[in-house]
Amino acid sequence: MDNPDYLETSVRDITFSVVDLETTGLRPTSSRVIEIGIVKIRNNAIIDRYSTFINPCTRIPPYISSLTTITDEDVYDAPLFEEAAPEIADMLSNTVLVGHNLQFDYSFLKHEFQRAGIDEFNPLKICTLKIARKLYPELPSKSLSKVARHLHIRTRTLHRALDDAELTAYVLMKEIKQLEESKPLCLRELMDYQLSPGVKVSTPGINNTIAEHLAEVPGLPGNYFFLNAKNEIIYIGKAKSLNARLKSYFYGNASVKGKRIVKQASKVQFQTTGSELTALLTEAELIKLVYPKHNVQLKDFTNKYFLRINRSHPFPAVEVTTEFDFDGNDYFGLFTTRRKAAEVQEFIDKAFLTRECDEKEFKKSKRCFLAEIDRCTAPCENKDMELYESELQGLYDFMYGKNQFILNRLLDRMKRYSDQMRYEKAGEVKALVDLVIAQIQKSALLAEPVNKANVILKVNGSPFTADYLIILEGKVYIKDYYLSENTDFLSVLEDYYSGSINVNNAPAEEDLEKLKIILNWIVRNRNSVQIYYLKNYSNTDELCKDIATSFQKQEFISKTREIAIPKK
Repeated sequence: MDNPDYLETSVRDITFSVVDLETTGLRPTSSRVIEIGIVKIRNNAIIDRYSTFINPCTRIPPYISSLTTITDEDVYDAPLFEEAAPEIADMLSNTVLVGHNLQFDYSFLKHEFQRAGIDEFNPLKICTLKIARKLYPELPSKSLSKVARHLHIRTRTLHRALDDAELTAYVLMKEIKQLEESKPLCLRELMDYQLSPGVKVSTPGINNTIAEHLAEVPGLPGNYFFLNAKNEIIYIGKAKSLNARLKSYFYGNASVKGKRIVKQASKVQFQTTGSELTALLTEAELIKLVYPKHNVQLKDFTNKYFLRINRSHPFPAVEVTTEFDFDGNDYFGLFTTRRKAAEVQEFIDKAFLTRECDEKEFKKSKRCFLAEIDRCTAPCENKDMELYESELQGLYDFMYGKNQFILNRLLDRMKRYSDQMRYEKAGEVKALVDLVIAQIQKSALLAEPVNKANVILKVNGSPFTADYLIILEGKVYIKDYYLSENTDFLSVLEDYYSGSINVNNAPAEEDLEKLKIILNWIVRNRNSVQIYYLKNYSNTDELCKDIATSFQKQEFISKTREIAIPKK
């Protein structure tokens, strides 16, 4: 597909190879492909299919088997990727590669081809997810299943390569059909549409006069404000892409609430931010200040679940809680469901010798059954704080992501049970080992107690924007945050590394509210966030050197604009 003339070819005359992969993990450098499905389409019709298991030469993690139903037995006799590579390469040759969130599958394919000795793999690419984000901005989720349901495409069992590839193929055909409602489409226009917020391919359903005004709105994160004829703010919103979000209010299929807001509004203002997170924080804070008539208080960012270690007790236990505070205890999280929090707590109970009893039982000062089976150090009886603190340190190390200690302990325990021919017990310990290897503690967000964390968060917005947040033991500082006092971002870091103490820096209620929003947002958008732990650096210069931008001014200007809404 190196011929540039291909770009001017009608999409009806292009052969697309829609691909989907199942893998052993998320990183192409350390994980491997276990199944590949390819569906070829031309002239909006399926012309060929291909599917095969791939032997990854490694065990398939249990959670992957649970998700995909693919087991080690399924791939045992399957070809290695290098054995299947010639057939796969032939299937993909002279076609345009397509996928839903294509970058994921493409990165795996590229790495697998390189391992197989095929270095030249750089096809033209189309991502149905990117197209869906622009075509269907009103959809809360642009996942494959949600987009397919929106397009009335019948879905089958997902998380199998060929089924997902076929579903993506039907999504692409529907997207092309919709984009061609106004005029025929060439490949270049389709590729431009997925990449550029300012493409000229017409989008049906939006008033042309309004579209001209909205063309001025950038595809950047930010906040928007609908105002009535009295210049009163009647609605405040946030967006990953201001352009796409504002357009969604003027489509025929906009929500009832959206249509009501537009009907009562005379103009709309917008302001860009570095990321959706800062826009969300701004939205939450302004709603409390302005009380716009069409806004309600944010409800999706309340507390979820945390693990609390009660440091006020000489022998603290681990418990699940729905709240965290700056009360001297240690909180780990955030966990989005009680099941995830309980799963980590259950692992801790089985792997560490911390107590599980309540305070009433503890005060009886009698050894319990768990102490008899080596599940507790029996602090109720021996009052050995040094022994218990040592056990707690291992627990903290586990929550910080340091697994070697607990792995060694579990492997020793498993060997001991095996030598005693207590195979059922050995099997139980083996399950715990598998959980550690699967990095169960990554369900928690930070490798420090959330209320005592000292970190910098780099939150990526668009390819050209980012936000920086400092969290210092519950106090939140946001770089260039226009709703707060002008705090010198770097001076906060200098104070930290110099050991200076500011008595006015105790976290306030507004810091707690911001932390709730930050944690809830980050746990849903982990791939957009880089976390830098201040304790890992000796000074500000060393930290800034590790952060690519070194806190230089971002290459965009935050600006407020105003657009009048035409009335019929």
